[in-house]
Amino acid sequence: MADHGIKRTLEGVVDEKTGAVTNYQVVHKKQKTDGSLVALTQEEKRNLLIPADSKEMPRTSALMAPTMCLSGHEGHIYSAKFSPNGLFVGSCSFDKHILLWNTYGECENFALMKGHSLAVLDLQWTRDSDQIVTASADKNGALWDIESGQRLKRFRGHKGVVNSIGVTRRGDALACTGSDDCQALLWDFRVKNSISAFPTDYQITGVCFSDDSSQLFTAGIDDVIRCWDINKGKEIYKLEGHKDSITGISLSPDGKQLLSNSMDNTLKIWDVNPYVSGGRRLKNTCHGLQHDFQQLLLKCAWSSDGRYVSGGSADTFVCVWDAQTSRCLYKLPGHKAAVSEVHFHPLEPIICSAGADKKIFLGELDFEAANAGR
Repeated sequence: MADHGIKRTLEGVVDEKTGAVTNYQVVHKKQKTDGSLVALTQEEKRNLLIPADSKEMPRTSALMAPTMCLSGHEGHIYSAKFSPNGLFVGSCSFDKHILLWNTYGECENFALMKGHSLAVLDLQWTRDSDQIVTASADKNGALWDIESGQRLKRFRGHKGVVNSIGVTRRGDALACTGSDDCQALLWDFRVKNSISAFPTDYQITGVCFSDDSSQLFTAGIDDVIRCWDINKGKEIYKLEGHKDSITGISLSPDGKQLLSNSMDNTLKIWDVNPYVSGGRRLKNTCHGLQHDFQQLLLKCAWSSDGRYVSGGSADTFVCVWDAQTSRCLYKLPGHKAAVSEVHFHPLEPIICSAGADKKIFLGELDFEAANAGR
């Protein structure tokens, strides 16, 4: 680990009522320009730091500190996700940039990738953690190599803002983009142009593949999720139940359930097994997140074991729900503006959140304590 000449220190915070002094470990945040470390403000320390001698909050991850703050973007961060191997975080922003960070150690920003001419709205890792795909307001998607930082391919064909992008979990390396031009386009990494189109009557705000890559899910401002047969190019069924625009969708790790975030202020969990039909597909609804007048495309995510869900929220909080009971286990502060995306680490109980305050937080969770009500 590089020595930046800045040591981790203890900071004394005085309780205004009792006068007692508690020592806190200072958590640092990163600047992308020169790799230097900058201490958090007093208010951020009060919200985020853990008492240095605390025995009530045992560590549950290999993060350097229980909470890490990553700073470097110059605009609203629309997406931030862990790589499938858990070693990296990729983020994209209104500033047109894609940044790559180390998950562990001091969370160094080790790459900045440029190429989009307008805001970068969504990001996904490929299954091998070697590449990233992005969606942008410049009407294009792109494929990037993280080792070289170079753009390998541009997905050109949409006539409107590209809101969402998804990649296959298995089989051929494919991507799908959803756009304001009311269609989703399917892309083969080996082919220049799109190989299939899935037209609708409304702007598409979210896309993702089924687990076996034979089906495609699209969601939009008509409050409906559609399931498509990729080979036939035909709609198979609809998921109806939301009462406002759907802003993000995510497939569960086992491929049997779909999560959706909507402007009706709910997360919904759907059964997408092939043998289920009709109204039986809606399994659960989680309440507690908020959308507001900004009408941001707030995303949603599953934990790696499929037991917990979370989603972006305009109220600045990060909430985590039990997927089976819909019980809210966490309501985490820290952000100063809307949270665009929340993502779970694939191997450890760590959550990543990104928002309009230009910050990314990595924080460790203790699900055993949360389920016990501690």
